[in-house]
Amino acid sequence: MYISDAKRLTAAGARKIVDAAVNRAKQENIAITVAVVDAGGHLMVLERMDGGKFHSVHSAATKAVCAASNKRNTGSTGAVGQSLDVLHALGLALAAGPQRWTAMEGGCPIMAGNECIGGVGVAGGNWEFDERVAKEAVAAIK
Repeated sequence: MYISDAKRLTAAGARKIVDAAVNRAKQENIAITVAVVDAGGHLMVLERMDGGKFHSVHSAATKAVCAASNKRNTGSTGAVGQSLDVLHALGLALAAGPQRWTAMEGGCPIMAGNECIGGVGVAGGNWEFDERVAKEAVAAIK
């Protein structure tokens, strides 16, 4: 076969993910930035809450792209899930590009069955908060 059917994240789905993340952050009084990308890593929705730090825009977008690319949650593991020390994590970020890979938690792939249709990145809280909110936000469309 030369052509396959593919699932795609809709704008409404991306917006619902962002809204779920922002609502959770409001409940916990933490100003975040949340980014949603499609399966190719292209930005669909980006929202920085009032009070969100400007550097979190880049962090959230990078987390979303990395999660979509690797089809797994972001963290200090390599492309095939191997543990990375700080030196190797920094080296991988430099090799892949600072907009494409991060060792920071808070990125989660958006899966439709076994197919990755995008990624979400949350930045602005501590790493545990960012990771939890990203997972909860993706669950909002399941």
